[in-house]
Amino acid sequence: MAPPSAIDVTGETDTSGITIPDPLSAPVKSNEIFGRRRKADKSQWGVAAHADTINFRQRSYDHKPKAKQWDHIISKEALSRTGSSIKQAAKYLAQPGLISLGGGIPSSEYFPFEELSFKAPVVGKFSEQETKETGVTITAGKHDLAKDKSIFDIATAFNYGQGSGATQLLRWITEHVELIHNPPYQDWRCTMSVGSSSGMDMAFRMLTRPGDVVLSDEYMFAATIQTAAPMGIRFAGVPMDNEGLLPSAMDHILTTWDVNARGARKPHLLYTVPTGQNPTGATQSLARRKELYSVCQKHDIFILEDEPYYFLQMPPYTGADTAVPPPPASHTEFLQSLVPSLLSLDMDGRVMRLDSFSKVLAPGARIGFVTASQQLIDIYHKHADVSTQNPSGLSQLIFFKLLDEHWGHGGYLDWLIYLRGQYTLRRNVILKACDRYLPRDVVSWKPPMAGMFQWLQIDFRKHPDYPEKGVEEIEERVFERAIQCGALVMRGSWFYACAEEEHGTLFFRATFAAAPFERIEEGIRRFGKAVREEFGLGRREENGYLKY
Repeated sequence: MAPPSAIDVTGETDTSGITIPDPLSAPVKSNEIFGRRRKADKSQWGVAAHADTINFRQRSYDHKPKAKQWDHIISKEALSRTGSSIKQAAKYLAQPGLISLGGGIPSSEYFPFEELSFKAPVVGKFSEQETKETGVTITAGKHDLAKDKSIFDIATAFNYGQGSGATQLLRWITEHVELIHNPPYQDWRCTMSVGSSSGMDMAFRMLTRPGDVVLSDEYMFAATIQTAAPMGIRFAGVPMDNEGLLPSAMDHILTTWDVNARGARKPHLLYTVPTGQNPTGATQSLARRKELYSVCQKHDIFILEDEPYYFLQMPPYTGADTAVPPPPASHTEFLQSLVPSLLSLDMDGRVMRLDSFSKVLAPGARIGFVTASQQLIDIYHKHADVSTQNPSGLSQLIFFKLLDEHWGHGGYLDWLIYLRGQYTLRRNVILKACDRYLPRDVVSWKPPMAGMFQWLQIDFRKHPDYPEKGVEEIEERVFERAIQCGALVMRGSWFYACAEEEHGTLFFRATFAAAPFERIEEGIRRFGKAVREEFGLGRREENGYLKY
């Protein structure tokens, strides 16, 4: 896909940055960010350099309210954390002429890496084939910082670092959050995570205690449940529709909460995936998000906004889409097409947003980032310093070279536009296959507006052995028959937020993220065959069904 013709991204070196006086709420465009950067002393980029993301923000937030304080929900474990006393000493490493005999930081001369190179696509030529033909080789040297070739190098990245991540990449992340979300309160901060799963684990430890019940989407990613269970945390699933979690239902649950019947105090935490929700594919509209936030204010609920699929938002499915949709005319148009985040609506500092590069760059890199109030980010940072520490220095260096020095913010937006087009095409392929191969008298579905998943509902009451066979056994039989037909789809019961509750529905989750286009279609054909066989629907050749 060619880059949008109206996008003009200018490149600037780090040392050319100046600060525009008091920009207040003036919008910052993607190609202006590098020019607005404050000039930084070279010592800021050293080994284990301390960073406060307030130094990287490019607007003034003094006129905005401060975040609420959350002492009443912060766990005893989190309040007891003091951080790493040894890492606190790292701030002195920047002092000129200092001879360090303190921290156990190894000399980079014993790192067996002199140079790191990788090939990456140029902006606008993102496909695998184009990258092979026109991609550029990007190289990081061992001592580029000392030689004034770059502000990040192997000697720095491959050494120990702060739990917040390297200053160099954290600056880019802070600028990205400001560009996309512009949080509407004063004291927001960012820190890096070792992926969103780690961020979620830390958030639960910070904000819950054993025996708590956390509100969530009715269906949710199974690993979230499995992460929380050993902490003594249970989930109360809030009913959903095609736009995700229903605020009115959540309000009712909280208003009528019975401590004795529920066996837990009233919830104070909501975990939700607002965009391209896994497994349902549901995306909350702006109106839904505003209503949800209002309910959270009413009941003083803190929100964990987990958003790995945020940039995989898609245009509506028309049923006739056979090609990649045309790109937006500008970055501004692209950003305006995205449903605003809960973070961007957060006047109180009651949202902790978990972002990840896993779904848009590489899951194996294990780099994500967290945005929340300074109070919570400080606690998170202290925890990271004595547990996960910083994300992989190798991954950070590669991402910095790609995102900051090669693509810049504008190039990254172009990459996201490319990804959106590719996933839209994949979404359309699976929907066309569903239209062609699945028996509509038994299977129903809605086109997802974001993400990677197609949620398929099956009317189990039409099974010939119902009601003698219950929904769980029918689900098992459909699943096993699909395997026999050569298709793997995930059982909806694996995603129940609360498996102990009665569920009178039958769903399966299919993904269109990984398989080649023709394999997506074939997989749905096989699943349709399994459903027809299991429900005794017989062979059909007309209306697009294939004979089997």
